[in-house]
Amino acid sequence: MESCDLRLLKIFEEIHKTRSVTRAAINLGLGQPAVSVALGRLRRHYNDPLFVRTSNGMEPSAVGAEVAERIREAVAALERALGHQARFDPGTARRSFAIAMTDISQLVLLPALLERLRRLGPGIVVDVDPLSAETARKLETGDIDLALGFMPQLEAGFYQQALFRQNYVCLVGSRHPRVHNVFDRAGFEREEHAVVTTSGTGHLIIDAEIARQRIQRRVALRVPNFLGAVSVVEATDLVVTVPVRLGELMVARGHCRAFPVPFDLPDYLVKQHWHERNHLDPANQWLRGLIYDLLHEVRAPV
Repeated sequence: MESCDLRLLKIFEEIHKTRSVTRAAINLGLGQPAVSVALGRLRRHYNDPLFVRTSNGMEPSAVGAEVAERIREAVAALERALGHQARFDPGTARRSFAIAMTDISQLVLLPALLERLRRLGPGIVVDVDPLSAETARKLETGDIDLALGFMPQLEAGFYQQALFRQNYVCLVGSRHPRVHNVFDRAGFEREEHAVVTTSGTGHLIIDAEIARQRIQRRVALRVPNFLGAVSVVEATDLVVTVPVRLGELMVARGHCRAFPVPFDLPDYLVKQHWHERNHLDPANQWLRGLIYDLLHEVRAPV
């Protein structure tokens, strides 16, 4: 049948219910000729009279009775689909979430996230994926559900939510032989540095600003993540520039001291990013809300 199938099926259902073309037309707000034409089209489509006149009104034929049952099921299913609102119950869910995050958030956010999931969603599994140049593609393909961190390359084409703003500090080991109470630009240029070459994040802004401001930096080590750099700095006399909240965490552990960066660095926004495919997904919405709350509770560096 043509594009008005649903209207024809609704007319059929009303005739079957009222056993009358006239009453069906009244109930549907249509003229009787329009209902009669629709019934004619249905009869031609099924090659059957569908309804026959009796003393009790329009009774369905054998084919008409079968069609009526199928239409009833189809209309009920359509109404359920149109009225259905997906829900997510973390307490009963059995599923996994794939989250792309930095090494820093793995250190600070994951313990808090897993502790909360044990209470709210014991059947939920977290699969962690490192932030990389592949993160955007993985969001698009659905390989990951959420990406968390400082990722300017995801500003366009993805949904995003700002979580917090932060800047950087310079870290040295607690027993550094030369850096004590003051760390100025001369000290920055004199000391040797560990440099973090993070793939997939925006932290290369540090390198760009050092070059723009013509600051001399003696590089002794390049590592792909902040945790590796901090581990080396704790045990050597190197300096590393890290997000301020990571600096706070390391200082609290007693193995490092933190100093303000002795030149201007722009602060940055840590965000969570997701693809349109997950924007209205109740499970993804729940996860985003949980992470937002946790990051504000633990003030995690990312």
